[in-house]
Amino acid sequence: MKADGRWLVVGLGNPGPRYARTRHNIGFWVVDRLAVRCHAPRFEQRFDGEFAVVSEGERSLLLLKPLTYMNLSGRSVRQAVQWYKIPLDRLLVVHDDMDLPLGTLRFRFGGSAAGHHGVESVIAELGSDRFGRLRVGIGRPPSPEAGRAYVLEPFTPAERPLAERVADIAAEAVVVWYRDGMTAAMNRFNGMRVVLDQGTLAP
Repeated sequence: MKADGRWLVVGLGNPGPRYARTRHNIGFWVVDRLAVRCHAPRFEQRFDGEFAVVSEGERSLLLLKPLTYMNLSGRSVRQAVQWYKIPLDRLLVVHDDMDLPLGTLRFRFGGSAAGHHGVESVIAELGSDRFGRLRVGIGRPPSPEAGRAYVLEPFTPAERPLAERVADIAAEAVVVWYRDGMTAAMNRFNGMRVVLDQGTLAP
């Protein structure tokens, strides 16, 4: 169990019903499931986003969904980090990743944004890449030039059940990160895949 203090989890996405079911918004899905899992109070409008606090004695888990649109996500994250004085090793950004197949999760600490504009914005606003990420695989489009359209499209009917299951397990993974740390979360979830028909994780 970690020491007392605050941890911040940010799910990246775009606001509004137009984008709610899209691949780019799976970070929002994870934070919404996390809020239910942790019995968070109702989200309120703060830090240019939707924000909630889960208190556990001397520890708190802060949940944030920036409403600035993906490419300006860092503006919202910076406000929350500065207000609560969050050490960057207690920040986790949850986002979609085309480099990972649908059904996989990958924790990572630090490093480049790998072309993800939301993560690029967070790095630029914080002036550092030294924070945690939970990359949620969404797979690649049939052709590289279709990437922008692909992330802004809904999951197909065939993909949707697996995407929902992945979001559930990603919320569980965030709890492990919060309670047991990045190394424990990486050891448990990296290199695993979600098997829909069994509802379990398998190598």
